[in-house]
Amino acid sequence: MNSNTAFDVVLLGEPLVEISTTQPFAHGTSSVLGVSGDVVNAGAAAAAAGASVALVARVSNDELGDAVCARIRSLGIDDTFVSRVDGQQGAYFLHIDPLGQRQFSYARTGSVGSGLDVSDVPADVLAAAGAVLGSGITAALSDSARRALAFAAKNASTFVYDPNFRPRLTTAAESVNFLREIAPHCSVVVPSAPGEIDDLLGITDPQAAAARLMEWGANAVAVTQGSEGIIVVTGDDVRFQPSIPAPAVVDQTGAGDVFAGTLTARIALGDSLLDATALAASAASLSVGGRGGTGLIASLDEVRAHRDRLAV
Repeated sequence: MNSNTAFDVVLLGEPLVEISTTQPFAHGTSSVLGVSGDVVNAGAAAAAAGASVALVARVSNDELGDAVCARIRSLGIDDTFVSRVDGQQGAYFLHIDPLGQRQFSYARTGSVGSGLDVSDVPADVLAAAGAVLGSGITAALSDSARRALAFAAKNASTFVYDPNFRPRLTTAAESVNFLREIAPHCSVVVPSAPGEIDDLLGITDPQAAAARLMEWGANAVAVTQGSEGIIVVTGDDVRFQPSIPAPAVVDQTGAGDVFAGTLTARIALGDSLLDATALAASAASLSVGGRGGTGLIASLDEVRAHRDRLAV
């Protein structure tokens, strides 16, 4: 595909090599190598939700980069705008316990992905896209990546932002400053509660957090609360989407990314925010049944059936 192709969803960020184990980190521990990262997980979910998807990123110009690109393409994500760069491919190590909880260790400082810059971002592709999805993880990678994401927010017709706050990557103050900068360009912000909104906004009430973000300029907010459901706020309208129980919990890695990717895809394809939220909740619920960030990316038919089966 070329830069004249209009995609339903465009994402910016860093694909990562994922090395996961069900045992504590130690010499000789057996592991599984995969490809993940928030943009890969979200992009896979967007593609499964029926969208044409493109990724803007940098990956290493070596065998690991080959594996990353091959996996991206297999998930239905177009890699036309993935640049191959000499240097270190970003990676992370993941320990999954029997309850699906996780322990992460990152190896991404100075990675080629952190060098993402405005020059990598095709403005015409952003403008033509149905929606662009950005993440606080991308903003935390480097000053250049943050500039690239701000450029995307300001040039996209529909911009969805997942704050995705990670204390190991950045500070709450830096995350809030960036959020305030781009909030006026956000069609939807999808923070999580209670931890994230408390860390970033000093607010524990989801509806109050949504109101604060809309005061800063966001058009709409969907606050995810795990098993407590989702608060969706647009203007003066406040709606509640109940949680959708997971059939099985193997690994919670990427569930929030799957939510954001599915929601962005369905908005780009014409669904209302409330309908998109329900499908996103269903997709995230199913995703925790697989190992790794893209271990279980359900089809749109499966997501709809799961939503309808458990609808109240």
